[in-house]
Amino acid sequence: MTRSLGSPLPVSCLVRTMGWLGLTLIGGSLHPFVGTALAQGLAAPVPRPAVGTDVPRSGPGASPTDVGRGLTPEEHTNIAVYDAVNRSVVNINTKATVSAGFFLVEVPSEGAGSGIVVDKLGHVLTNYHVVEGAKEIQVMLYDGSSHAATIVGHDPATDVAVIRVAAPVEVLEPVHFGSSSDLRVGQRVFAIGNPFGLERTLTTGIISSLNRSLPARNGRTIKAIIQTDAAINPGNSGGPLLDSSSRLIGMNTAIASRTGQSSGVGFAIPVGTLARIVPQLIERGKVTRADAGIARVYQTDHGLLVASLVPDGPAERAGMRGFKVVRERRRQGPFMAETERVDRSGADLIVAVAGVAVKNADDFLSQVETRNSGDEVLITVEREGHRLDLPVVLAAER
Repeated sequence: MTRSLGSPLPVSCLVRTMGWLGLTLIGGSLHPFVGTALAQGLAAPVPRPAVGTDVPRSGPGASPTDVGRGLTPEEHTNIAVYDAVNRSVVNINTKATVSAGFFLVEVPSEGAGSGIVVDKLGHVLTNYHVVEGAKEIQVMLYDGSSHAATIVGHDPATDVAVIRVAAPVEVLEPVHFGSSSDLRVGQRVFAIGNPFGLERTLTTGIISSLNRSLPARNGRTIKAIIQTDAAINPGNSGGPLLDSSSRLIGMNTAIASRTGQSSGVGFAIPVGTLARIVPQLIERGKVTRADAGIARVYQTDHGLLVASLVPDGPAERAGMRGFKVVRERRRQGPFMAETERVDRSGADLIVAVAGVAVKNADDFLSQVETRNSGDEVLITVEREGHRLDLPVVLAAER
């Protein structure tokens, strides 16, 4: 069974329907980057002609045919961004097997998406849903050469993955990383990807909104998502979202559409999120998040009611209280019967973390997981009518 490039993956592959909009993954994608090599890439300036000067159509030098064309400043910017980054974008094709039919016979399945070269070591950034379950991954570079790749690490909670391609160093052109902390609504952005299998296609638009949220398949929420009206279609997943200085500010991951094609509402994972998790994926193959040692909570209108704690975990050591199991012995005729009941009256109600109010588990995890193991954080609880600040030293997630 072949998955058509023109048909986006079903919503159930990664995300739930968001309101009346069909939120659809847009193909396959890759991501993460490496320590020293990455840091050097981040620090290196992007060679880019000033707006208003003639810009090379491709390659290192300006083409004589560009001189005197009378291009507008906007066109010069478009060309400069494409020339600076298009060689950093790859086409990813995957092969997998899926169970189909009454007898659940395994049949071949194919997928495609985009990826971003992040260093000379061959690490490529993409979406996890692009390479999930892949038995074979082929990466095609700007020069048309195709190379096998393997998955280095992945993080389903953020839909990020890193693969490594076995390609010569001279054909690997790393992207330059920017910042997503100072983005503005209305700012011009550029998307490069492989929509419908058409290699390294450029589309332009603006940032339509910031700090959107997307539901992930594991019930968590991906925060700080960038919304853009740049045309994004099936096959764009894992491709870069760029600013006018040709720097990476996000990775395209999904569209809101009833038809599965661009409706002017696209979403990208911000580079700030990528920067936090990619080094871990390259080093350990997974993301190790900080943990407060709270096993179970109940959401209420006023906060999170602590049900149970990890034995000898950070929260328990800090003095936090959960439900208590009370054992009682009662005489029933000539026999003594032992019963158990749950006492919720002494459980703590979590209302804030580091001074930030929390209303649900996602709010709580967002505050905790942005920190590192060993960090101390104040968790504010209500207990018997009083507010307490409990200093909790976070541990590594088990």
